[in-house]
Amino acid sequence: MAEKMNVESFNLDHRKVEAPYIRIADRKDLGSGVRLTKFDLRFTQPNREHLESEVVHSLEHMMAEHSRNHSDVVIDISPMGCRTGFYLLVSGDMEAQDAADLVEATLNDLVAADEVPAANEIQCGWGAHHDLDGAKREASRFLEQREDWLTVGV
Repeated sequence: MAEKMNVESFNLDHRKVEAPYIRIADRKDLGSGVRLTKFDLRFTQPNREHLESEVVHSLEHMMAEHSRNHSDVVIDISPMGCRTGFYLLVSGDMEAQDAADLVEATLNDLVAADEVPAANEIQCGWGAHHDLDGAKREASRFLEQREDWLTVGV
């Protein structure tokens, strides 16, 4: 086994996980009672499939906007560079089941949406780089596998 690295996901054997899943990737105590929890929202199987760039961009916009309708502890939703999923960062000690409930409510909103929020040149750095239908398709696919989300396979 290689030396432990500073980035948590670099220490995860991506060959052993089974997407889709939601897992706690990290918890940080920032002092003064401030805690953060980071979740790995894995949409596709690492090294076998990935999300298209426009789909990732639209999912990011939509999850960032819609998640905040369901929780006031969401700090950020960021796409993974490998395009297999997202990181969800929240304040506090949220558990994986609670994150799954939040993601489910968020994706249900996304599937029902008629537009990608802020998909324009004023509010986005690449406003034309979106795929609403693709985002809805991938959100639906993830939702269809809800019963498997809390099983990572490692």
